[in-house]
Amino acid sequence: MLQPSVKQSEPPAGAVSRQAWLMLALATVGFAVNFWAWALLSPLGPRFKDSLGLSAFEQSLLVAVPVVVGSLGRIPVGALTDRFGGRVMFPLVSAVTIVPVLFLGLAGHDSLAALLAGGFFLGVGGTAFAVGVPLVSAWFPPERRGLAIGIFGVGMGGTAISALTTVKLVDAYGMADPFLITAAALAVFAVVSALLLRDAPGRTVPTEPLARRLGATLRLGVTWQASALYAVAFGGYVAFSVYLPTYLKTGYGLEQADAANRMAGFVLLAVAMRPVGGWLSDRVGPVRVLGGSLALVLTGALVQSLTPSLAPVGTIAFLAMAAALGAGSGAVFALVAQLAPANKVGSVTGVVGAAGGLGGFLPPLVMGALYGVYGSYAIGLLLLAAVAAAALAFTSTGVRHAVARRQVPARTAQSH
Repeated sequence: MLQPSVKQSEPPAGAVSRQAWLMLALATVGFAVNFWAWALLSPLGPRFKDSLGLSAFEQSLLVAVPVVVGSLGRIPVGALTDRFGGRVMFPLVSAVTIVPVLFLGLAGHDSLAALLAGGFFLGVGGTAFAVGVPLVSAWFPPERRGLAIGIFGVGMGGTAISALTTVKLVDAYGMADPFLITAAALAVFAVVSALLLRDAPGRTVPTEPLARRLGATLRLGVTWQASALYAVAFGGYVAFSVYLPTYLKTGYGLEQADAANRMAGFVLLAVAMRPVGGWLSDRVGPVRVLGGSLALVLTGALVQSLTPSLAPVGTIAFLAMAAALGAGSGAVFALVAQLAPANKVGSVTGVVGAAGGLGGFLPPLVMGALYGVYGSYAIGLLLLAAVAAAALAFTSTGVRHAVARRQVPARTAQSH
């Protein structure tokens, strides 16, 4: 008698393994610790300005150098992650970042030259983003990547840890303490990630030389589309996270600790909204989320350009921009996960992440220079509004059409 065949049960479509969630958790913690290190100089900018007699431009340069190095460094680090995997790159980046953190805490905070040199190498911590996105993306199915990468993006809250603790630790125990604590956290994560972190099974490993892979990445339309949008969304977040203490102290006369706490609130809201942006992108599409986010940034920047009182109008304007920039950042990488080839996610992430960091490098310099000339931040905020308006128009036209073109072949394939 023929026995009925027994069909092996398969996991439902979109199912995610427990190991995938563990890798996401580890990557998120690593991102937060490295970003904590990356942002150590920002809360101390006003203190260094007073103690070293820095000009507004020199102070802006001091907090911007780690940003630009961490941004440009994401391009090679993203490509190396495609080749060697996050299991190798995450512990390596974390271990290397320990060196400038210890230098700044123990010896490199007594002159502008030493601070700039330490800040330059501190930028290595900012490249962790280009390690985590391809690592996380490979562990999750396409329909869950927006949420997963959004959750990973919560790690950018490491800047809030720095904002909330650095000044208080320096006041209580001296300059070295926040740097020593951060170095210890980096060392612990480097060891733990070396032992526990794994790359996704079946990960596609490129075989082409690095230069050829970067060239192919730069020829992809999604690379440039996502770069332009991330320069506005994440760039705006970075710019405010490094310059907001200076803005509030100079423009509103707040004490350093109060300004740092308000910056931490801005950062925490942006961090909380990043996974929301990814989750919404999985459901309604990244184009709609980006459109709404950019419209809110445009409105908030216009309102704040009038320099309203902080309570409540200025606070509402800043918090609205924080929420919009966080959600928009999550939506950009939902777009990358949707449009980028699987074996180029790291390379695309590196270029897009670099654009986002560079988007955060220029505004503090511009704001400091404009304030030095005009004694007002209004023009800088009007420039932000203009950039948000241009990005909104681009999202509604070029990006929308690119997503529509990608979806048509997918629907055709499903119908067959």
